[in-house]
Amino acid sequence: MGIRQPLYSKEEFAQRGDLIYQTQIRPQVETGNRGKIVAIDLDTGDFEIDAREIAACDRLEARHPDAQIWIVRVGSRYVRRFGGRAKGSV
Repeated sequence: MGIRQPLYSKEEFAQRGDLIYQTQIRPQVETGNRGKIVAIDLDTGDFEIDAREIAACDRLEARHPDAQIWIVRVGSRYVRRFGGRAKGSV
């Protein structure tokens, strides 16, 4: 299996992913799924949701082997957060 090449620039990839999530997927998954990962195929709009990033992506790739996958954490602006912060800080 060859390396999958991106079809979009980094900016377009992010814009498409955010738009699909905000307009089509978020209303369906927001309630009861806070903190879970949503893996979205940018070409079809299909998605998978799971507590684990790899599980969501694997299921999506099983249905769409050539998927261009954008991931989002429900209820957060970040999928991952690096670094620490003091308790009580914002």
